Amino acid sequence: MTQSKIIPGFRPALAYTLFYLALVVLIPLSTLVFKSLQLGWQEYLDIITHKRVLASFQVSFGTALLAALVAGGFGGVIAWVLVRYPFPGKRLLDALIDLPFALPTAVAGVVLATIYQPSGWLGKWLSANLGLQVAYKPLGIVVALIFIGIPFVVRTVEPVLQEFDTNMEEAAASLGASRLQVFGKVIFPNMFPALLTGVSLAFARGIGEYGSVIFIAGNLPYVSEIVPLLIVTKLEQFQYGAATAIALTMLVVSFLLLLLVNLLQLWVRRRSGQI
Repeated sequence: MTQSKIIPGFRPALAYTLFYLALVVLIPLSTLVFKSLQLGWQEYLDIITHKRVLASFQVSFGTALLAALVAGGFGGVIAWVLVRYPFPGKRLLDALIDLPFALPTAVAGVVLATIYQPSGWLGKWLSANLGLQVAYKPLGIVVALIFIGIPFVVRTVEPVLQEFDTNMEEAAASLGASRLQVFGKVIFPNMFPALLTGVSLAFARGIGEYGSVIFIAGNLPYVSEIVPLLIVTKLEQFQYGAATAIALTMLVVSFLLLLLVNLLQLWVRRRSGQI
C-alpha cells in the first residue's frame, strides 16, 4: 500500500492556521488598506509628508532602533552571564528578566517616569551630576524601550549559548587562541544570528510600543511624539482617514524593515554554515 507523505492531520491543521491568520491578521489589515484607499493619492501624500507626521516617524523609528541596539548589547551580556556563570541569586535574576512581559506597560511607564523625572531620585541625580534629563525627552523613550526589549534578546540568545559545544572553545584554545580570539572567532559567529533575531524582535516591539512610552516621553509634537500616539490623537479628533493613512504607512515601513532584517539574518546563517 502506498503511504501518504503528508503528516496525518496536515490539512485540518493548515486550514485552522489559515483561518486564524485571516481572522486575526489579514482581515484587520485589509480593512486598514481599504479605508486608506478611500483617500486620494494627493491627500494621502499630504498626510504622510506633513512635518508633524515625519517628525513622529523619526522619533519612533530612531528611538526604537537605538533602544534595540543597546538592548542587544546588554541582553547579550546578560544571557552570557546567566548561561556561563553560577552565582547567588541567579534564579531570581533569571525570573526578573521576564518582568517586562508580565508587567502592564502602563505601570512600567509610570514607574520609569517617576524615577527619571527631574524631581525623581534618579532623574535628580542625573540632572545635578551629568546635566542630563531623561524624562519628557526622546532619551526617556529610549530608556523605556530598552526596558521592554531586553527580555527578547536574552530569551533568544540564551538557548543558543546553552546548546553551544564547549569542545570548540577548548580546541581553539589548545591551538593557541586567546580568550578574545576564541570569543570573536568561535563563539560570537554562532550566537550572532540569534542576537540579530533578538534585536529585530526588540525593534519590532519598540516601534509599536505605546503604554510604557507616553508617560515618560512628554509627548511634545516635533520633539517626543511617537507615531502610535499621533494615530490615537487623530482618532480622538475624528480624523479617521489621516489615522488610517499614518497607520498603513507605519505598517508598510515596519514590514520592509523586518524583511530586510530577516534577509540579513538568512545571509548571516548561510555564511556561517548554519543552514
